[in-house]
Order: sequence, then structure tokens, then C-alpha cells
Amino acid sequence: MNKKTTGSWVESANLEDCDFPIENLPFGSFHVLSDVTQKNHIGIAIGSQILPLTQLSEKIAIPEGLQEAFQAFDQANLNAYMAMPEVVLQNCRKFLIQLLEKNSAYQSQLKDCLILQSDVQMHIPCRIPDFTDFYSGIHHATNVGKMLRPDEPLAANYQWIPVAYHGRSSSIIPSGKAIVRPLGQTRASGGKPPYFQATRKLDYELELGVFIGKPNTQGHPIAIENAEEHFFGMCILNDWSARDIQAWEAMPLGPFLAKNFATSISPWIVTKHALAPFRAPWNRKEEDPQPLDYLESKTNRSSGAIQIDLEIYLLTQAMKEKKIPPQKIASSDFSRAAYWTVAQLITHHASNGCNLSSGDLFGTGTLSGELSEQAGSLLELSQGGKLPISLDHGEQRSFLEDGDTVIFKAYCVSKDAVRIGLGECRTEILPTI
Repeated sequence: MNKKTTGSWVESANLEDCDFPIENLPFGSFHVLSDVTQKNHIGIAIGSQILPLTQLSEKIAIPEGLQEAFQAFDQANLNAYMAMPEVVLQNCRKFLIQLLEKNSAYQSQLKDCLILQSDVQMHIPCRIPDFTDFYSGIHHATNVGKMLRPDEPLAANYQWIPVAYHGRSSSIIPSGKAIVRPLGQTRASGGKPPYFQATRKLDYELELGVFIGKPNTQGHPIAIENAEEHFFGMCILNDWSARDIQAWEAMPLGPFLAKNFATSISPWIVTKHALAPFRAPWNRKEEDPQPLDYLESKTNRSSGAIQIDLEIYLLTQAMKEKKIPPQKIASSDFSRAAYWTVAQLITHHASNGCNLSSGDLFGTGTLSGELSEQAGSLLELSQGGKLPISLDHGEQRSFLEDGDTVIFKAYCVSKDAVRIGLGECRTEILPTI
């Protein structure tokens, strides 16, 4: 367990409730704000700082066996590193911990290399070739299903396969970048032609993102026993949704323009190694269908779940003007909300021979909890807009308004491990152009 570490010489990494202690060390891509060339760098977060890995070989000697990894960092290409063998990833993590742990022999060489996170612009952490959004949050699927099909909220296939649709990687944006309220067709009443207008039902969806590291060859499925070898790490993900556009266009092929205008992600990839202390058994209720053999393994049963706490905050324009802090409006837990594990998502996606690439991103689906206050979308919190939620300062929301900022946070807590965080995913909504 990661409680055995002794902290870091970077003092901000030792503070209570720090997202990025030495036990975390997530990877990200950035440029320094003062750099007019906006040169891209790869780095790891440590406390409130970043240790750049690009050109780090010019500062210190790189151990034998890790030169190729640091050459990938020098090219500012995280994808090449993500695809490297597991032994390289593990040895690189051990080396990075050695660089930053208390009483490290490298402190004098590296202390001037650190950069404040507030002094950089974060980018998408890697090149994302493809994006697939799953629907593995069973409470969300049930809640939405009840609104549409009260007698049969879950489709017949839901408890047998990890349902998903293919998204659009080109419109994935990093935390901090605003989105513009999208236009689209919406249904008219009385048999009239549909409207083309700005969505009136803009919504967020609380998800996590799963990054693929090691690729597989087309035509070669990934066995459930080997799925974790292809799992690199996770981020926070906001699957923006225009509910009125979605309701009109979804039949018969599912989400399209209601989803592809933007997907926001947090900028740091927290690796599977940092998440390891927060693994938990995965179980399926006895009364539910049990997974088919290709989605079943002892390892997945014993440690397939990951305990990640999730929080949603809302900051309206009026709150900004009055200097009122963001208000938490819901919270959830990945291990309880998800019907399928990361390994099962990977295995099912590749079960037909689909070739996954390094940097591919999966959305987990909206991670609502069982209780109403654990809903991962406004669609659920407001019961489709029928029951607006009330904020502490007096405003109400059925769906999002221009000027609103949505903030997702995620972190892992265990009595046997040091707390780590995934950072935040923050996005402001701008009016339609």
C-alpha cells in the first residue's frame, strides 16, 4: 500500500487533501504561459508543481532501460510512452518516485526545474485517435429509462453487454476551455416541422475517462485476463448533452449532434499504478444475469472495481458576480455506480477484433448513484426539467444557462493508502454564436 512512502521534498505534495502527492504522479501535456513559442512539454504533477519530463535527460542521467521512454517525452509525445511494455512503465514510475521522494539525491538538480501549475496552459494529455462512450452507469440508465419507458427502463441487452456508441475525438477539449451552446433540430408539437435553434436543455454528464496504453492488432481480441495490460490510466470526463436535440435525433441510431459538439476532460492522466491501492472486489447481484465467459475472470471479480469518489459543483454567473463559491449539487462513487469494470469495457470493445490504439479514450457513461442526490446529470436531478433544483443563494436550474460553470472533481480515499485526486474538469458555457 502507498502509506509506506515518506513523502516528497516538494512540500506542497505533502499537504492534507492534496490531489497530487508523490503516490500519484499523473502525466499531462502543457506549455508555459510566459513562453511565446508555446512549446509543448510532457510532465508529471507533484503537489502544486509540475516536473517537466521533456529534456529532463539534459539535467540528470537516465537509467539504462528508460532511455527510450525519456526520448518519447523529449518528443512531447505521451502516446509512444503509453504503448511501452508494462515493465518499462513500472520502472519509470519507480524512478520518478526516486527523483521526488524526501532526501532524494536528485533534489538539488531538480528543484529549479519545477514549474507552478498556475503558470502553465494545460492541453489534452495525449493524441486521442478514437473516442467511445459507454453506458455503464446502471442507475443513470435506469433513471433515464423510467422517463422514456416506465414499464421497461433497461433495454433487454443492458445487463449482458457493455452498451456504447462511437463519439468524436476532434471535439474533446481540456478542462478550462469554454464551450459554446450548440444549435440543432428540436421537435415541434402538433405535427409542425422541427425547429432549428440553440438547445434549451443543455446538460452535463458525470463520467470518468479510460485511456488505452498498449494497442492490439486488428482481428486479435483482448482476453479478459489480459485486459489490464492495455489500460493506462484515467481522467474525469464531462459528456455534454443537448437533451432536446437528443430526443429528436436519437432514433434509430442513437446520439449524434446532441453529443459531438464537445466533450471535456481533466488534463492529468492518473495511471493504473497510482489507482492500484484503491482496487476493490467487483460483484454482480445474484438475481442479475452473470457475465458471459469472455467477460468473466477471477482477477476481475477480486479487484476489478476502483473506488473513486465523484463530485459535481455549479457556479452560475450571478454567483461569480457576488463572489459566491461553487456549490456542490451532487456526488457519487465509481465503484458503486458502474455496472461494468474497466477490464470488461476493454475486452468487449475488442471482442470482435477491433483494434484499439494508444491514446484511445473510453467514457464510462454517466455515474449516478442509487439516491436522488447522487444523480450524475441535471436531467435526473430535475426529473426532466419538471422539478428545478434550488441553489443556496436563490437561483434555480432545470438545465444549464449561459455563464454557468460546471466543475467535476474526483479523488480516491482509503484507510490503507494516501489520498490521491484526479484534479478537476471545469467548463464555462458561452452563448450561441
